[in-house]
Amino acid sequence: MSVETETAPEIARAKVNLWLNVVGRRDDGYHLLHSLVAFADLGDTLEIAPAEDLSLVIDGLGAAVLSADTDNLVLKAARLLAAESGVRAGAAFRLTKRIPMAAGLGGGSADAAAALRGLDRLWRLDAPPARLSALAARLGADVPMCLHQRPCIASGVGEKLDPAPPLPGCGMLLVNPGIPLSTPEVFAARRGDFSPVRPIDRPWTDLAGLVAALAIRGNDLTDAAAARLPVVGEMLSALRRTSGVRYAAMSGSGATCFALYDAVADAGRAARDLPASWWHYAGRLA
Repeated sequence: MSVETETAPEIARAKVNLWLNVVGRRDDGYHLLHSLVAFADLGDTLEIAPAEDLSLVIDGLGAAVLSADTDNLVLKAARLLAAESGVRAGAAFRLTKRIPMAAGLGGGSADAAAALRGLDRLWRLDAPPARLSALAARLGADVPMCLHQRPCIASGVGEKLDPAPPLPGCGMLLVNPGIPLSTPEVFAARRGDFSPVRPIDRPWTDLAGLVAALAIRGNDLTDAAAARLPVVGEMLSALRRTSGVRYAAMSGSGATCFALYDAVADAGRAARDLPASWWHYAGRLA
């Protein structure tokens, strides 16, 4: 097996659930979902260099409280790929965090997916996409969608992925209060009936069409998240008051919320009206 001497950094893009419906529950307790997943132009950066052993250094947002030990998903992904491929080489990782932790943006899953993509190149494995996806699924339900970083419809517990129609260009504002929110606790707090699966009946030709589709689906975990963390409701109210907003909702299980605008400049102007204590990012869907 040959090893690359240098690889370009991998960008681990933030996952945004533009809608999230809870449509059932399996006998083992896992909830069944139907979600439109997109990716932001915001992402962590994972640099990978050849090495004899596996190592990880973390800097950037929240680095002081992140573990670079063996339970980190980047190192778990590396060990899994090495074991399944018979690789004896190592890798030195440097992860620069820009995605908030426990924020409903899939940061850890995106990092694990970036490790699989980068090591496939570094170790010159040329693994078939289906094989990498299968390994990604063993690391977590969100890792396969983060592996490909393309808009998709996620169903099942998140492991079933179908291509989504192209998304219209628009600006997006992400907002997070800086307080982690536990996904299991949010699901446990959810009340009410399950939602029906609403298939996509036509492509979205513009932002108005996408917003109409989002508005009738929403995020079924919003009330549960706001009950656990009331600032979620405060963020949504603030976003819905911003000038030029076309739609605002929570992403995933929270606590990050997002708003869509006609242009990135509109999202940037809207960010100026938010409390300084909230993390925010104005950009676009990747």
